[in-house]
Amino acid sequence: MYDYKKVKDDDNDDPTQHRSNLKPGMLVEIVLKEDQSSGKLTKGKVQDLLTSKEHHPRGVKVRLESGDVGRVQFICDLDSSTF
Repeated sequence: MYDYKKVKDDDNDDPTQHRSNLKPGMLVEIVLKEDQSSGKLTKGKVQDLLTSKEHHPRGVKVRLESGDVGRVQFICDLDSSTF
């Protein structure tokens, strides 16, 4: 079972808002632009980080290995000690 990371860290920021918390190969759930109104999530592995700044209030934009592009909503990580 995966641990879903959508908890606040010491700075009261969501880990999905910080580029430094994400790396290629990580399993994440993103919301695609066309799914923002419904909130439907797409799961996949990160291929590229597209947000250039360290922090984005709506989540870091990534491209998944599938080619889908969206903002990270959850980080699915087996190692809960990452944060």
